[in-house]
Amino acid sequence: MFFNKDGNIVIVDDGIGGIEIPVEHLIQAIIVLSVGVLVIITNVIIIATFITAPGPREVLTYYLLSLAVADLLAGVLVVPLSVYPTLVHHWMYGDVLCKASGYLGAVLWTASIYTLMWMSVDRYVAVRKPIRYEVIQTRTRIQCWVAVSWISALMLCCPPLLGFPGASYDKEAAVCLLKWNVMPAYAATLASLVLGPTITTMAYTYYFIFAAMKKLKSDITGMDKEYASALTETLANPAHLTSFILVVFFWVTWLPFLLITFLEYLAQWKIQIQFLHFTVFWMGMCNSFWKLLIYLAVNKNFRFQLRIFCLSLCCRTKNRLIVQHGD
Repeated sequence: MFFNKDGNIVIVDDGIGGIEIPVEHLIQAIIVLSVGVLVIITNVIIIATFITAPGPREVLTYYLLSLAVADLLAGVLVVPLSVYPTLVHHWMYGDVLCKASGYLGAVLWTASIYTLMWMSVDRYVAVRKPIRYEVIQTRTRIQCWVAVSWISALMLCCPPLLGFPGASYDKEAAVCLLKWNVMPAYAATLASLVLGPTITTMAYTYYFIFAAMKKLKSDITGMDKEYASALTETLANPAHLTSFILVVFFWVTWLPFLLITFLEYLAQWKIQIQFLHFTVFWMGMCNSFWKLLIYLAVNKNFRFQLRIFCLSLCCRTKNRLIVQHGD
């Protein structure tokens, strides 16, 4: 592999010829590959940390595990398919795999946004009913909501697999996406069933939570002592801040892509700005590995669990070395 006179990369193939690849395509492929590797590594760490954590599992953990599984599946099944097409700037895996990749990407994104919605509802219940929270939000109920999120995502995104127009490869974004512009009725229905309820629910629940925090600071003397004590303990839980930052970060990273897609749909033409679509899409995908940094920054419970997980790995390694040395 070397640079030619025009500044392109030439990859020699079996000594017969070569494929000229622009430098920007190589950089984009490296970015895509890096995102995929980071998504897999960080979410494996998150899942392993939660699964091996000692003691009873918190309710919020089930939602965080659901998010981590969705991100891990994206890193394993969706992102790798974009690495080589980014180099050659076309899709070579066939229409069926492109359709499956677009469908799976939509399912994982929808499952994530539903999970974030139920997470915000859980935090709302914790503040609204702090005394009866553990009775209302049981682990079985939370597991059911997680299952509903995934089943809903699988069913809502399935029309492209049932003979409707499927997915196409977006050269600018370097990924297979569903053809929303040729399915206006389906796109509008999906938006009303996914974006409408989730955005409304998240906005209302966190508005209520912050209002409760403000009221607790200003008028704690007028509250029932038992309720005020339970609410104070609930609001001290880092789960509130963790869930809020996850929701905000999700929308901040994906909003540019959603806005550009919506504007192009209304105008019926594609915005011709170099690297725009690639940047906004993969900025959204970065949301899948930055969650680990969020947990480390704001959630002391996760930091403690991760420390235990790392110590357990060190102990296992030492035990293996001792056993091998003894043999």
